[in-house]
Amino acid sequence: MTLHAWQLLGIYLAVLLLAAVPLGRYLADLVEGRAGLTRRLGGGVEAAIYRLCGVNQDEEMDWLRYALAILAFNALGAVSVYALQRWQVWLPLNPQQLANISPDSAFNTAVSFATNTNWQGYTGESTMSYLTQMLGLTVQNFLSAATGIAVAVALMRGFARHTSATIGNAWVDLTRVTLYLLLPLALLSAVFLASQGVIQNLDAYQTIATLETAVSEATSGTQTLPMGPVASQEAIKMLGTNGGGFFNANSAHPYENPTPLTNFVEMLSIFLIPAALCLTFGRIVGDRRQGWAVLAAMTLLFVVMAVAAMSVEQQGNPLLSALGVDLSGGNLEGKETRFGSADSALFATITTLASCGAVNSMHDSFTPLGGLVTLWNMMLGEVVFGGVGSGLYGMLVFAVMAVFLAGLMIGRTPEYLGKKIEAHDIKMVSLAILVTPLLVLLGTAIAVLVPAGVAGIANPGAHGFSEILYAFTSAANNNGSAFAGLSANTPFYNTLLGIVMWLGRFGVIVPVLALAGHLAAKKRLAASAGTLPTHGPLFVLLLMGTVVLVGALNYVPALALGPVVEHLMLQSAR
Repeated sequence: MTLHAWQLLGIYLAVLLLAAVPLGRYLADLVEGRAGLTRRLGGGVEAAIYRLCGVNQDEEMDWLRYALAILAFNALGAVSVYALQRWQVWLPLNPQQLANISPDSAFNTAVSFATNTNWQGYTGESTMSYLTQMLGLTVQNFLSAATGIAVAVALMRGFARHTSATIGNAWVDLTRVTLYLLLPLALLSAVFLASQGVIQNLDAYQTIATLETAVSEATSGTQTLPMGPVASQEAIKMLGTNGGGFFNANSAHPYENPTPLTNFVEMLSIFLIPAALCLTFGRIVGDRRQGWAVLAAMTLLFVVMAVAAMSVEQQGNPLLSALGVDLSGGNLEGKETRFGSADSALFATITTLASCGAVNSMHDSFTPLGGLVTLWNMMLGEVVFGGVGSGLYGMLVFAVMAVFLAGLMIGRTPEYLGKKIEAHDIKMVSLAILVTPLLVLLGTAIAVLVPAGVAGIANPGAHGFSEILYAFTSAANNNGSAFAGLSANTPFYNTLLGIVMWLGRFGVIVPVLALAGHLAAKKRLAASAGTLPTHGPLFVLLLMGTVVLVGALNYVPALALGPVVEHLMLQSAR
């Protein structure tokens, strides 16, 4: 790695941790209902929302009611986004008169944004009207992010409470997270991005004369520049680990991410809330060391993956080196020169670890090992910081599995945070961990076996298999990024990936809430001489090992057929 790469990584981590500490404290106060300045200012709005919706904020729910509320809320969101797409030509704020979206594409996009995946099989600037982008996609960016945080908070309560039949009120959690966390942060971020050159308007697209004169019918000497309310969507797309770009080029587009400074701030936005939630967890369970232990495991895994990605991308393509090409800048294929290989590789690591589909470079153009890193980041379960809320509850599921494995090794009944881990808990943990690998591998197998799936491959061979594997890994883990060589905007892929996205999101959320309800009902046990400490270096290493081994064992055969073979082929061709 270059000196710049080390400095970038070090500064990023320092700023992230400094910002996460006060935000973690604020989040703990918010979800525990302690009064603060923001709640005093917005209390009237919050109360009006409850009155309008008929919600009793003092009434709590058991885990099943909480889960049903979450499912109904997100299903309604998906239906709303679907309707906006199907009727957008007849709705206002469509200056380009963009056509209605086909049913299969509208279904895919509606599910994608409702599940915090933001997989995009369409070109944003030529497909979605301003109203669809703002009222449909941007609103779902807020609500899907709030869903993840609410579920994480419910699981925290499961660990913190004892002999309790309830885990909170889903409607209150969703409202407070949106009103007092996501909206203020998104507003600040949007103003900053707009100040740096990210556009925010409702103008029609602009046709301008270029410096290049027309030399043929193909080069007219003009260029159409898309406009739109970009900064407002860009802010929450990063803070909510959504990732859906206003433009097809996503965060590589200069109207979404114009400078290295905006690039750094956008990377910071992706990890900010997931990092803060770890510290919130420590405060809610009454032992801040627990939050720091989880954060340490995430940080160490992140550093390893970031160093790996930046190192291999800095080396570049050996075939080009053999031709005498200067590779001092690393592998620059598919990357913006204003970012370079180090900033692009770090961005790719963050976005694939954080369940955020935003990209500032083309992952399809990474070296085979660089692409392997981005793939495996998602295969770890999106728990290394992960999505807002989903990263923490996913890592806590692995923590329960880790103490269970430790208990097996030493012959004791496992405990975590004073709660005995029993058969029901391990069943829910197993469901939450195994549902995504099942969806990824089954979906990939179907796609490579049927003609409609194979028809989308633009690069036959190992790389084509990697593109399909990446698509289903991204969908099942609710990431949303893509290798992009796959022609996925077809009825087959739109339908199958939509189903995978929905099951990948709620097939994890329901077991997690069931686990929260079961834990909350238990008595808290006093620590004994045989209790495994879960706040020290040993547990951090055990947790990291559990995450890595589960990811490796599930996916090694599939990876061997794709990026590993591709890397060996590249080396043999030197």
